[in-house]
Amino acid sequence: MVQNTNNYGLDVFGQALLDYQKGAYTEDIKTCSSLDEEDSIPLPHLFRTYRKMPLLEKKALELCKGSILDIGAGAGSHSLYLQSKGLRVCALDISLGAIETCKLRGVKKTTHSNILDYSGTEFDTLLLLMNGIGIVEKLKNLDGYLKHFKSILKPSGQILLDSSDIIYMYDEDEDGGYWIPEGTNYYGEVEFTMQYKNRKSKPFGWLYLDYNTLRNACEANNLKCELVSEGKHYDYLTRLTLKS
Repeated sequence: MVQNTNNYGLDVFGQALLDYQKGAYTEDIKTCSSLDEEDSIPLPHLFRTYRKMPLLEKKALELCKGSILDIGAGAGSHSLYLQSKGLRVCALDISLGAIETCKLRGVKKTTHSNILDYSGTEFDTLLLLMNGIGIVEKLKNLDGYLKHFKSILKPSGQILLDSSDIIYMYDEDEDGGYWIPEGTNYYGEVEFTMQYKNRKSKPFGWLYLDYNTLRNACEANNLKCELVSEGKHYDYLTRLTLKS
C-alpha cells in the first residue's frame, strides 16, 4: 500500500521500509482511513519470510510460473522467495524507497514505475498480493487496469491477485442488507493517509474488491476469473487468464 509519489520526502511508505532495512526501526506506519479507523502497518510483517506468510500468499507463490512481474513489491519478500526458487522475477513499485529496499535485500531485477506506465515486456505471471488490486483506487478504473494487464501478459499467462470483501465492516439490518453511506459509489473504495515519524502522506485511494464484482469485470474484458482459495476473513485468491 503506497501513495502515488516518487519523492523520498513524501514517500512515507518507502522511507519506513528503508529505515527498517538499515536498522533504524523505532516505530510502525500509522494509517487512518475514510472508514473512521486508525490502524498500523507493522514493519516486521513486510519483511517476513515465506514461513510466516498467510496461506493465500503461499498458494499464490506456488502457482507462479515463468517470468514474473511482482506488482507493488514493497520490501520484496515475495520476489526474494521466488528468486530463491530459481524463477525470473522483476519487482515493480511506484515507491522509490521500496525499490531501494528491494535492491538492498538482494532482489536482482527491479523497476521503479507506476504499473500503468510500464510496457514493452510480456510476462507469464503478474503477481498482485497483499490486496495488490488496491492500486486501482476506484472501481471505475478497474477496466483500464485489466486492459493494461492484458497488454503485458503472454497469451498463456496468468494474473494472480488477492483481495477482501469489506462488506462486513458496515452495519447489517434485520433483513440481511447493509447500511452503506449515501454518496458512496462502491463500498470497497477507501481513502487512506499514512503517517511515519511525523511525516504524513497525501490522501490516496485504495480498492477492496468483492469477488463477484471482479468476476463481472473480467467477463467484460474477456478474462477468465477462477476462485483459487478463500481465507478465513472475507479474503480470497483468484487467478485470471486470457480467454481463447
